[in-house]
Amino acid sequence: MRHFAVIGSGPAGFYTAEALTKAYGERARIDILDRLPVPYGLIRFGVAPDHQSIKAVSKRYEKVATTPGVRFLGNVHLGADVSIEELLHYYDAVVLATGAPHDRRLGIPGDDLPGVVGSAAFVGWYNGHPDFADLDPPLHGPAAAVIGNGNVALDVARILAKTPDEFVGSDIVGHAFEALAGSGIRSISLLGRRGPHQIAMTPKELGELGYLRAATPLVDLADLPPAEADAALEPGLRKSVAHLRDFARAGPDETKPKRILFDFFAKPLAIEGDGKAERVIVERTRLAEDGSAQGTGETYAVDASLVVSCIGYQTPAIPGVPYDEKLGRFPNSGGRIAERLYGVGWARRGPTGTIGTNRPDGFEVAEAIAALFPPEGESSDRPGSAGLDRLLAVRGCDPVPFEDWRKIEAAEVAAARAGNPREKLVRVEDLLRASGH
Repeated sequence: MRHFAVIGSGPAGFYTAEALTKAYGERARIDILDRLPVPYGLIRFGVAPDHQSIKAVSKRYEKVATTPGVRFLGNVHLGADVSIEELLHYYDAVVLATGAPHDRRLGIPGDDLPGVVGSAAFVGWYNGHPDFADLDPPLHGPAAAVIGNGNVALDVARILAKTPDEFVGSDIVGHAFEALAGSGIRSISLLGRRGPHQIAMTPKELGELGYLRAATPLVDLADLPPAEADAALEPGLRKSVAHLRDFARAGPDETKPKRILFDFFAKPLAIEGDGKAERVIVERTRLAEDGSAQGTGETYAVDASLVVSCIGYQTPAIPGVPYDEKLGRFPNSGGRIAERLYGVGWARRGPTGTIGTNRPDGFEVAEAIAALFPPEGESSDRPGSAGLDRLLAVRGCDPVPFEDWRKIEAAEVAAARAGNPREKLVRVEDLLRASGH
């Protein structure tokens, strides 16, 4: 028998647990720990609420969680309830799948003004993350700015632009649904330092903007390179740029009251306002030969009482674990951070790739662990789950197992608005109450 602990119950954590069960079969005992009482991490709190088909991958993770030898333990706080040193004592190997839940700061004057929020916070707010339930973003003004040219920026812009009817079938939480229904925002500017050929937006997400009931996506034809230059792009990016060309040709739809403005070659310099965000000062850029954005000295203002920064995330440091401040993640070699300590997903790579990218990550680390502890080798002399359970009992920690997560899920499904799959509970105390803890 071998004992393993996986810290984090998002995609990276579950793919790692799946890989370990395949490598060891009945000889593995795997505990998946999460500080929240609910599993699935990024699937529950990061994937847009109107992208239910993507969230369906949680069914695969449910199968892993109910595999003999695998336990989900929610409501266990790393650091407060158990340390890395203690976990390494109890388990043969510990895998950090903690993701990258913290926003990178913009690092410009005014980025701390009220009205400036990071995408992790804003997405967490409309997805029901307990840490951001009280965010209360300012939606009263007529204009918002979204800084970034990736899919998260698209998600934020799309959510801001949708009508209440367009959220039918989603699991957007009630407090966000009501606030967005009363929003005064009519103009959403997407600010990106470089041009259309440098975006990190996928075709599906871009194409959705063309079907919004009340909003028109607008692209300046002058920002687009010559059409023949698209041939050199990889296929996915070429399709994305084709959407931008379609938006540019179509122009504004006067029957729709909202605008999503793609402002390319726009580098934010500062956020200004009288005690709160009111405008973003932007410098016009141009592409250098190496593809970087160079300032031209030309500046202008973009009105925005809400500024959402979508420029990336970082993994929080953990006491006792090496940490790279510059990269915002755990330094590692092939996933190995230190002896018997590994990282997977964004905690290993940084915030890159899709949900599926985490699967080969988890299997690679599982292979490394199997090489260290051959599946047909001797059994471990470490206490594993039994040792952790005794420690948590002494410290007054009451873990939420998977069967009690199902009670939470049932309560959320029962409370759903008509046409929607669930109404998420957004307070830890409510989640624990629904779980029976």
